[in-house]
Amino acid sequence: MEWNTRVEIEPCRWKIEPCERMLFVGSCFADNMGRRFEQERFQTVVNPYGVMYNPASILHTVERLTEEGRLPFAKDEQGTAVFTLGTNRVYVLKETGEIVDNCQKRPQRLFEEHELTIEECSEYLEKAMMTIRQRFPKVRFIFTVSPIRYRKYGYHGSQLSKATLLLAIDRLLKSLASGAHPDGIASEAVYFPSFEIVNDELRDYRFYKEDMLHPTDQAVEYIYERMAETFFSDSTHDFLRAWKPIQEALNHRPFNPDSDEYKAFLKQTQEKEEALMRQYLHR
Repeated sequence: MEWNTRVEIEPCRWKIEPCERMLFVGSCFADNMGRRFEQERFQTVVNPYGVMYNPASILHTVERLTEEGRLPFAKDEQGTAVFTLGTNRVYVLKETGEIVDNCQKRPQRLFEEHELTIEECSEYLEKAMMTIRQRFPKVRFIFTVSPIRYRKYGYHGSQLSKATLLLAIDRLLKSLASGAHPDGIASEAVYFPSFEIVNDELRDYRFYKEDMLHPTDQAVEYIYERMAETFFSDSTHDFLRAWKPIQEALNHRPFNPDSDEYKAFLKQTQEKEEALMRQYLHR
């Protein structure tokens, strides 16, 4: 007897390699996932200007990183950008008509709230993709929707917002598949079902924190494992198996950190780490 409905995910045709360069931009769920990848020694940049909940703000982050020359990718190396969408709602500064990424605790009266349409969300995401691909043509893209619910919209409003994002990603991927972009990007942009995993597979409040809105560390870890199944190459799995005992040794808290015995142990562990990184970084 089965006690849950597993979300089936086809393995991706392209794979994430060990220590790959990666960009995570989006909601606080992007922070959670990005830090998890960082722990496994991927070369990550995670929300460098803070969380960005909507597609317009994700584009703003990409444009700013581009202007400042801070995109984490290399010209002739593959890399992966992960965009995690939280909401289609934005705040517009009345004085300028511009969408702001952070209200910076300014009075509410200075802003008006606006809901992006499916088309607007899709266009912002497409522009973010193309901005990166123009400079780094080997970058692939993962789109996902945060499972975090927004109580302030009301739960029905939150679901409508998530539905808009899901439809926007679907619209974008179908547009790419239609051949609108001849550079082959259609096969290198995919959707990953984080939202569905939490809502349709886990489906239990024990996987939510005390606020009953944010997923627990256990839920985040499960989503990470599903991403590993979907995207990691055999080489990446080999690296992670070799890295795990080194990581555990580095995280060990000794009773006496000043002892010669521990210093020798730490030095030996660091040498193992350096050797492993040399093996995989210079392939």
